[in-house]
Amino acid sequence: MPYSLPLLLETIRIENGTVYNLPYHQKRMDRSREHLFHTFSTIDLEKHIAPPYSQGVYRCRVLYGQDIEQIEYSPYTPKAIHSLKIISSSIEYHYKYADRKELDDLLKAHPHADEIIIEQGGLITDTTIANLAFFKDGQWYTPRSPLLEGTMRAKFLDNGLLIPKDIRKEEVDNYTHVALINAMIGFRILNSVTIQ
Repeated sequence: MPYSLPLLLETIRIENGTVYNLPYHQKRMDRSREHLFHTFSTIDLEKHIAPPYSQGVYRCRVLYGQDIEQIEYSPYTPKAIHSLKIISSSIEYHYKYADRKELDDLLKAHPHADEIIIEQGGLITDTTIANLAFFKDGQWYTPRSPLLEGTMRAKFLDNGLLIPKDIRKEEVDNYTHVALINAMIGFRILNSVTIQ
């Protein structure tokens, strides 16, 4: 059997029938298909997404490779997060693969934390579900080298709301707030969270 590349995923927020941040999802999908599948034709995401309901928040999952394989819609409820644990791992996740087993296994290995922060080479990267931002002196900073360059992170960088910065594990306590960033939650400041 010929070798086939793993499928990729775009997770898109739909709220009250409105599709959010689509240009950034389109850009990442185009870039991923070009890099991994050497496909230079564009699949217009807007033509394939049909919000199923006019009310509520839904997660739209677009599973794709060279072509779109499947589109699913499901109601969305954000995960409650009160504790974060910094762990070291050499995991790679430069593309948003549909197979998240390695990330899920990392989280399962630390059941006493709601989420984990992955540190590589002494530097903070991401959690298993989101990019990160840290606040001090009136400014939000995001790790310069995330595991995955998220669509909302890209938007906030373009808008000048985030500054990329190398953030070391031992420097986390120097920041007054931490926020999670992804397509479904947007920019979520964790007001009551412990970081181990």
